[in-house]
Amino acid sequence: MPGREPPRNTLDAVTDLAADRQALLDLIKAEAVFHGDFTLSSGKKATYYVDMRKLTLDHRAAPAIGRIMLDLIKEHEVSAVGGLTLGADPIANAVMHASVATEHPLDAFVVRKEPKDHGRGRQVEGAEVAGRRVIVLEDTSTTGQSALKAVEALRREGAEVIAVAVIVDRRTGAQAAIEAAGLQWLAAFDLDDLGLDPQ
Repeated sequence: MPGREPPRNTLDAVTDLAADRQALLDLIKAEAVFHGDFTLSSGKKATYYVDMRKLTLDHRAAPAIGRIMLDLIKEHEVSAVGGLTLGADPIANAVMHASVATEHPLDAFVVRKEPKDHGRGRQVEGAEVAGRRVIVLEDTSTTGQSALKAVEALRREGAEVIAVAVIVDRRTGAQAAIEAAGLQWLAAFDLDDLGLDPQ
């Protein structure tokens, strides 16, 4: 197809992905892990906090996030990605942009916390999701409730939600909540990768 980037050597693609993972991991450790006294969305106290929004909106990290998350979900044959605004928005955009260089480009959507009270009154913006297989994205998840709120809205719109995919699994119960809802849980990194203990 004219204008389409030629396929890369598979070994090069794997090497590039490993480099992306290491570069992003280094950035997370250096700039997104904060130590101190924090209260999580679950109400539990924590001695560190992983703030991925600092990196999902950073030009150094966003391209790698797109490629890493795209690789994480590639076996699931979905056609669109997104999640609850605001945390999922930059991730969905990064994945959408990364997918353009592949044979299966993905669309992105945004799930509002509540339906609009004007205009078309929509809660899911962007790509039409009715009848489509989709994955919900998050930067990190504490209880899984934000992701599940997005799942509910998407199901009301007729989407087939396959999984929830996060950049960092903080191991605070979200996986169990997502799996209890009949969805797959996918994570690019976990606490072991970051050298952190569960809390």
